[in-house]
Amino acid sequence: MSLVYVFLADGFEEIEALTTVDLLRRAGIETKTVSISEKYEVLGAHKIEVKADLLFDEADFEKADMIFLPGGIPGTPNLAAHRGLTEQILAFHKQGKKLAAICAAPGIYGELGLLEGKAATCYPGFEDKLKGALPTEKKVITTDHITTARGMGVSIEMGLELIKVLDSEEKAKKIASQIQYASIG
Repeated sequence: MSLVYVFLADGFEEIEALTTVDLLRRAGIETKTVSISEKYEVLGAHKIEVKADLLFDEADFEKADMIFLPGGIPGTPNLAAHRGLTEQILAFHKQGKKLAAICAAPGIYGELGLLEGKAATCYPGFEDKLKGALPTEKKVITTDHITTARGMGVSIEMGLELIKVLDSEEKAKKIASQIQYASIG
């Protein structure tokens, strides 16, 4: 079974993080939220406090199959400033392990040089952070081992795409049907 770590920093976009966690767990994919601060409680961009499953130092990156970064301001800059996280992102990329990000957060992968020559998307206005990428206006796109999405309004599509990537299109369609989501193709 796959293990996904969803990283939370103060100022994260709540819907992007929690919708993705919810959908992955519905699909039976082990998903853990990870606080990058010294405390389990993380305050979202809209003042919703969430208790993370793990602190960064408790995460076992050898066992993880995917890193997922929600967007949000100042959540995205806070994630980007965490040296331990950026080191793990680079290690995952080198190993070909899966990376995913939504909204402003794909810019973290761009700034680290991981999107060179890859189609990627992000929240409009952050395209300059997608260094070397081939920007697209698609809602969600997976290129090689990296999945990117535009923002909160496509959080369900992002979660379903990650189910496809980690399990199967059949499982993604099953979950879409269960939640009465009609726009999966």
